Formats: sequence, structure tokens, C-alpha cells
Amino acid sequence: MVTANQVDIDAGKLAESRSKSTDVKAFAQQMITDHSAVNKSAADLVHKLNVTPEENATSQSLKSGGDANLAARRKLDAHAFDRAYIDHEVAYHESVLDALDKSLIPNAKNEELKALLVKVRPAFVAHLEHARHLQASLGKSGG
Repeated sequence: MVTANQVDIDAGKLAESRSKSTDVKAFAQQMITDHSAVNKSAADLVHKLNVTPEENATSQSLKSGGDANLAARRKLDAHAFDRAYIDHEVAYHESVLDALDKSLIPNAKNEELKALLVKVRPAFVAHLEHARHLQASLGKSGG
């Protein structure tokens, strides 16, 4: 979860610096703010439970995929960047919600972790809807 959030924070930072669209920049800032808050909550819980998170194949895959996406996006012009960023945000949030609903929430053994996952789920739904709205507006305007 922390790695997925960090991947989206990094993508948001890149979007803030590369996009020419005020709507895309505002969305990117929202992703940075919200995903940073989720990571802070996760870090607080990890500290409270006195556990040490470990990398696994999923987190390593997310990190390498995120790095590859950032590298590819750095080569795009502003219009292509905005489309690629928002298209990725739609797919990313769909994937996160799928993981939350089918794996993370049902399989969480710790009640505090499960509660945190349930608590943050509505924000991911809101992010997905916002990203879909931006995706539609970018498609309609042709830019």
C-alpha cells in the first residue's frame, strides 16, 4: 500500500512540473496531498504495532513499473503527457480499488489495518471519479 501511494505521489510531482493544464496540476497536487496523508497514517500504524514492513514481489513490481512510467512520461510533450498521466491515474485507481476490494480488505488480519484500508477506500473512489472526469474533458477538448 505504501509503495502504491509513493508511486502516485511521484507521478503527481512530475505532473505538477510538466503539465500546462491547471486542472491536471490541481489533480496532481490532490494526489500528492492525499496519498502522502495515507502513507503517514500507514507509517503511524506500523510504528504503533511495532512491525517492520518488508518489500515483496508486489511492491517491487509497483516500484519498477512506476519508475518506468515516469521515465516514459518525461519524454512526452505537454498534451501527450497530460493524456498519459490521466489515463494512467484512471487505470491505477481502478487497480487499487480492485486490490482493496478483492484482496487487501478481506484478507487483512489486523483489525486496525483493515479499518485503515476501509477508511481510505472512499478517497480512492473519489480520485477515480475525478480522474475519469479529467479524462473525458481532455478527450472532448482534444487537449
